[in-house]
Amino acid sequence: MTIRISRLRVYAYHGVLPQEGRVGNTYLLDIRLDLSDTAAALTDDLAATVDYGAVCSLVRREMATPSRLLESLAYRVAMSILQHFPKVARVTLSLDKDNPPVGGDIGAAGVEVVVGRH
Repeated sequence: MTIRISRLRVYAYHGVLPQEGRVGNTYLLDIRLDLSDTAAALTDDLAATVDYGAVCSLVRREMATPSRLLESLAYRVAMSILQHFPKVARVTLSLDKDNPPVGGDIGAAGVEVVVGRH
């Protein structure tokens, strides 16, 4: 079973440039949670799955801690999801920064990380 969270929008303060820490930017996250079992499909019980509202709250808290690099931020958020939700076997997380300050016309720049339990 897979849970998907698409286009979670968070305003946060990440980046290498000093202005990014002061001004902030909009970040978009796409998150895929591969679950270790399909109990929720069989029981129709929220306790048998991962509450995606709780995942979104955790992601917003993690996004409030500044990082210089998107790579570091994405990895930290994905690992936090694994640590807090034992039913999640693997997390695929895409993180995009809207209109990054790269001196050109670019819609977004981003990274993707995949982490799982060993």
